[in-house]
Amino acid sequence: MEKTSSSAFADTKPHYAILDGLRGVAALTVVWYHVFESFCTSHLDQIINHGYMAVDFFFILSGFVVGYAYDDRWKTKTMTVKEFVLRRLIRLQPMVVVGAVIGAAVFYTQGCSVWDVSKISVGMLLISMVLNACMIPATKGFEIRGVGEMYPLNGPTWSLLFEYIGNLLYAFVLRKLPTVALSVVVGVAAFSLAAFSIFGPLGDLCVGFAMDGMNILGGSLRLLFAFSAGLLMARIFKPVHVKGAFWIGSAAIVALAAIPRIGDADSLWMNGVYDAICAIAIFPVIVYLGASGKTTDKVTTRLCKFLGDISYPLYMVHYPFLYLYYAWVKNNNLTFTQSLPGALALFFGSIALAYLCLKLIDEPTRKYLARKFLKKS
Repeated sequence: MEKTSSSAFADTKPHYAILDGLRGVAALTVVWYHVFESFCTSHLDQIINHGYMAVDFFFILSGFVVGYAYDDRWKTKTMTVKEFVLRRLIRLQPMVVVGAVIGAAVFYTQGCSVWDVSKISVGMLLISMVLNACMIPATKGFEIRGVGEMYPLNGPTWSLLFEYIGNLLYAFVLRKLPTVALSVVVGVAAFSLAAFSIFGPLGDLCVGFAMDGMNILGGSLRLLFAFSAGLLMARIFKPVHVKGAFWIGSAAIVALAAIPRIGDADSLWMNGVYDAICAIAIFPVIVYLGASGKTTDKVTTRLCKFLGDISYPLYMVHYPFLYLYYAWVKNNNLTFTQSLPGALALFFGSIALAYLCLKLIDEPTRKYLARKFLKKS
């Protein structure tokens, strides 16, 4: 979930406005993907079935933008590892903390048959909040919701953990690789990711959110390919003329996420092929088109800016309320039609909350921290 600039409020490079907008569209699909989790029994019958693939898009986009924003600084020796790490922490960490606090604040409103929150003490809740805010995965005994997530108060935080890992890999290893060597890394990672997706036990890439071996392996492969591919694209990128790139990319993201599960429980490999094609082939093309295109009217320009601005806050604040929605649906045995007003309230309420968090907390906090800890550039 990366802003398309160096995000230190001092970068003179222009934004890729369309990439901002596409990131926002992907974040919106994630919200609806999570809404429909309340009505599925497994990945096989999930609506907006491939919404989890938005994370792979985020990772590619992040690698592309990090390479674009910082590669030149390493070459000119105007960037140190310490400064880079500080920039990334300032960009990402405030909303991690906000998401953890929101998750803790609404925790006791979310009890249902799947998890009994009444058995969790306030002390354990506070420990879980601190762990989440500090990006420390919850191990057995501290996973207070009991569904196996790294971050039970705000599930999507898992992808930020991998994002941090990707940034550290970039700072210490990937940025130093010549383009040919980076291409080899991307190729090996693509092959490994495809093998995991097609021949693995899941038949999909919906992994990375838990502390078991399968999730750690799958999440690592998702990050290694997508982030490295984004970095490689930033190095070799040459724009082509694309008209309507935002609308083409938006339609593609929504359509790819909404495709129903391919195959059944006896043919998991079929869906694995689809996931691999999306992650390895289609998403890089969408990023390429988005980086090539330009907004040509005020409406699209403003829409892309708004979507880009709220995308990361939206990703980080919506999930605690989905726990509440899930409990409401399960406790009252509601259908989606019956719960539609609640779903719409959650969707638009999350957008409004994301915007408020952006303006009242995230941007002021990042500006303050940038002034305090970063040299002028």
